[in-house]
Amino acid sequence: MADNRFRVQPPQDNEDWLMSYADMITLLLSFFVLLISMSHIDPVKFEKLQGGMARDIGRHQAAQPLQELKTEVGEVLRGLKLEDDKVSLGSDQRGLVLEFDAGTFFESASAKLKDEYLPVIAKLSETLNSPRYSAFQIEVQGHTDDTPVNTPAFPTNWELSTTRATNVVRTFIQGGIDPTRLAAEGFADTRPKVSNRDMNGHPLPANQAVNRRVSVHIFPR
Repeated sequence: MADNRFRVQPPQDNEDWLMSYADMITLLLSFFVLLISMSHIDPVKFEKLQGGMARDIGRHQAAQPLQELKTEVGEVLRGLKLEDDKVSLGSDQRGLVLEFDAGTFFESASAKLKDEYLPVIAKLSETLNSPRYSAFQIEVQGHTDDTPVNTPAFPTNWELSTTRATNVVRTFIQGGIDPTRLAAEGFADTRPKVSNRDMNGHPLPANQAVNRRVSVHIFPR
């Protein structure tokens, strides 16, 4: 009979480390959730990062609705043969930004969209009304320069900028877009892109033209 005193005992499985490991993972997850909750996520950059990770790690293509929408809207604008100084397409921290030159789309001191540019809004409505973009909110902002306006319809630039934004929203609704996805705001001359006047207070007509605009912000809800 073999002597058990000299038999090598197999190592015992000790899984106590799993508890510490699980606690560490939970704490890390909580930490990152806290960071995300306190930070503002740039959806454009996040979508690019998500797509890159899916491609490099998962070896598959991730859906990128923001980029797809930007590409499609760009194609629409090129198809309409609009010049860059009349309409521009870019992005900010929330999503896409489409800017119309107010001097092109509206008469001076008027909020009525020119008839020749109604097809532009109609075509954009058709694109934005696609089911794959139904989760996007559309916020229209009106902006003016600092030249005072005083007409029976528009006593100040506040009324003018707000009504221009509202009329674009109404045109979107006529194009079939759900009103719950839309919002209109007027900022008058309080959000200039460039200075309206020089150091001596003289107006800068080229800069004022840049500031007269309607911005359409498109972002995930």
